[in-house]
Order: sequence, then structure tokens, then C-alpha cells
Amino acid sequence: MSGVALNILLACIVQAHANSDPQAYTDIIVDRMLDNLMDRVLEVSPFHNTGLDDTVLGKPGALAMPAQGRLPAVQAIPTHLHGASMSMSSPNFGLSGTSQVQRYEQCVLANKPTTAFSTKATPNHRPNVRAAALGKDEPIVMIGVAADSGCGKSTFMRRLTNVFGGDTVGPLGGGFDGGGWETNTLVSDQTTVLCLDDYHLNDRGGRKVSGLTALNTKEQKFDLMFEQLQALKNGESVKKPIYNHVNGTLDTPEEIKPTPIIIIEGLHPFVDERVRKLLDFSIYLDITDDVKFAWKVQRDMQERGHSLESIKASIEARKPDFDAYVAPQRADADLVIQVLPTDLTQDDTGKILKVKFIQGKTNPNFEPAYIFDEGSTIEWTPCGTKLACDFPGIKLKSGPDTFMDKEVNVLEMDGEFSKVEDLCYIESHLSNLDTKNFGELTESMVVNKGAPGNNNGSGFLQNLAALKVRSLYEKVAGKKVAA
Repeated sequence: MSGVALNILLACIVQAHANSDPQAYTDIIVDRMLDNLMDRVLEVSPFHNTGLDDTVLGKPGALAMPAQGRLPAVQAIPTHLHGASMSMSSPNFGLSGTSQVQRYEQCVLANKPTTAFSTKATPNHRPNVRAAALGKDEPIVMIGVAADSGCGKSTFMRRLTNVFGGDTVGPLGGGFDGGGWETNTLVSDQTTVLCLDDYHLNDRGGRKVSGLTALNTKEQKFDLMFEQLQALKNGESVKKPIYNHVNGTLDTPEEIKPTPIIIIEGLHPFVDERVRKLLDFSIYLDITDDVKFAWKVQRDMQERGHSLESIKASIEARKPDFDAYVAPQRADADLVIQVLPTDLTQDDTGKILKVKFIQGKTNPNFEPAYIFDEGSTIEWTPCGTKLACDFPGIKLKSGPDTFMDKEVNVLEMDGEFSKVEDLCYIESHLSNLDTKNFGELTESMVVNKGAPGNNNGSGFLQNLAALKVRSLYEKVAGKKVAA
């Protein structure tokens, strides 16, 4: 009997036993057998050794991931922590010389609940279906994303919408006539991304008269914003206004039809309590002042010829309104992705970053991700034989904390990695990723390896956020989205 056939027979026998006596140990043995079986199948697949280069990985910036850019999901977990160093607050969690899988199975054999490794990181291979178009009485999932201008919302929107797929992707229309008319709305058959700048009270000329900036909440039509978002949430079409960023005018409204996922992004998505209550999940992109300044200097001095003094003056002019009207929304976010300067070396360019994935605990459809052991405070330097790192390397942290007077769980990545393909080593030691197969988070990085932030925690944690939003959609809508 061949090895593959034997694995099938053993899996069926143990599965039958598990069905009559569903104990945790037999479930795990079945999972491992099925994983090993999938490995054997993939080993003989013509796609197993496909080279990972830019010619087959899809282009960064494409709103929907092309089918040919997908990589085969490989169920292979690194078995040892060779070359890694870590410190933990849990004294009984020793992994030296023992693989995570072995440690997990030992916990089950001892009939103790395990927290060392989440099975969500390596789920069973069950079929999923692509979310269909909006059905009758189907709940519409609404996601809010808040951030300052120039903080990478566009890149994050691509990552967030890629995870849902869809064939018809792009602007709703416009962008022609020499900039005389444009739309800020991006749509696919699954998602609609609305820019809340469209709810500005005044055009650019009107704000010169009022003397207020676009960050000031007095310059927003919150009543109209709420009414139209409520209508979309109810499955109704609306005629939404358009703010033209090219010439600063308020253009002819456009028709917006509801899709299964609606994402609203802008300066003020959580300011109005009525709008907050419509949201199923809220994300804040928090780029700290030091990083903002470094990015603006790089762009405006090198690309636009601005002086350092003029850049400082521009930032300082916006800061009071930003601090007063935008930044407080962090307290109402389910997830904050915070970008800070690195702690690993001296860097004034904003190129080497420390990124925190600050996860709230109150959303019933969201489970925080963590390293190794849920609830423990962990620091891990994974660079070694499993993960090659150029200077200054990578450091990860995970554990409970407080943020904006709330209890949160924080996952942090500091530094840069050399080869994005090696991230499966890190992925294998993270839990609650909401991946559908092992390596999916790494795959999402590989297929867009040229995108901004794809060599540091910015891209890694934004892609993780996209996977967790997909999982939340599945829980709320009762649908499955294909990997």
C-alpha cells in the first residue's frame, strides 16, 4: 500500500473513532494526518516548486488579486525554534528543543486545555465559496477606517479589498475631462469604498471664507453622512455628493448601490455616534508625528523641492485641528495600527519602522492575534537559521496592555525582513490569524511584494487586518469567502 493510501486509510479510521468519541486528542491526530496528506499531494503537484518572482506574483496596486497570482497553500510548519531568542512572562512555557506541534499534543495528552498554540493557525481543509452578490435580507457589513491625509489609506484599501476578490473593480466612473469631474468611490462586485471627504460642508473656496480646515468637524455634513450610510446599510441606493480633490469643488452627486461589504474611509468616520453604531468594525491608522515628519520631509524636500522650514510650518499648522478632531477617534477603534520609529537603531528617514497592532477586546466578532501563548507578555527575536535578517533585524512583542484607557492586546513588529517568502516561519508561531490555510498571510505579502511597507510590520500587519476583517464578515453575514 502506498504512503498516501495508508494515510487516507488511517485518517478515515481515526475520524470514525472521533465521530463516536469526539475527544480533543483524536481530533488533533485527524488534523495532523490530513495536513500530512495534503503535503504529500502538493509534493507531486506541478505547482509545488513554482519560482516566486515578479513575473508570476501579480502587480502591486491592483485592487483585486489576479487568479494567476495565487500561490498554492502549503501545509508545512517549521518544527523547531532554532536560531530564535525569546523571553516570556510564563515560566512553564518552555519550547527549547521541542516543536510547537509536539508541545501542543503533549498538553492534550495530559487532558489540560492548551493555550500554547491556536488551531486557528492551521485549520482543517474545508471548502469555501466566494461570497455572492447581495442577497435578499442579507446583512451588509460596514467597516470604518480613520486616518490623517498621506498616511497610506490607499495602500491599505487595496489590501483590504483584495481579500474579498471580485471581477468588476475600479472607480465608479469619472476622472476624465481634464480633471473637471472625478469620483472618490472604488467598487467591485463585493466591496464599495466610500471617501468621507465627499461629505465636506464647503468647497475649497468656502473654507477660505469660513477660515476652517477640512479637519474641523464643523466642515462636515454629519447628518447627511448618517442618513446615507443608514440607507446603504438597509440595502438602499443613495445619491452621494462628490468632493473634487483636483479643483476643490463640490460636483454632481453620484448613485451608490449597496454591496455586501461597504468600507468608509476618511478623517471622521467615528466622530458621529450614530455612524459609529452602524459600523461592524473600526480601524484607525495611527502614524505618529515623528514618522509623519520623516515621510513628509522625504517626499516634499526630495520630490517637490520644499524647504525644511516650510514643511515644519505646514505640519504645525494642521496639528492643532488634527489633535482636536481626528486623533481622539483612536479611543473608538476596534483596531489601531500604530506606526512609530524603530527602537532597534537610529533612523531619521522613517524607512525602518516599529508597528503595533493594538487590538480591542469588546467586539464579539474579533479575536486578538498573539505570539505563542495567549495572555503572556512575550519578546521574540526570530532572526537565525529559519529567518535571515539584514541589519537591524526584526523583533516581535505580544501581550496585554492599555491604550486610550482601554484594555487591549498588542502584537508588535519592529525592523525589516530580507525575504518576504520567509515570513511563513513567523506566521507559524502566531495564533488567531484567521487564515484559511497555513501560509496564507505570507502569500498575501508575496503576491504584492513590491507594495509599500511589504518589507516591514506595516505591510505584514495591514495584511493581517485584512484577513481578520474577512473573518468578521463571514461571522456577521453568515457567508464564506474563498481563500
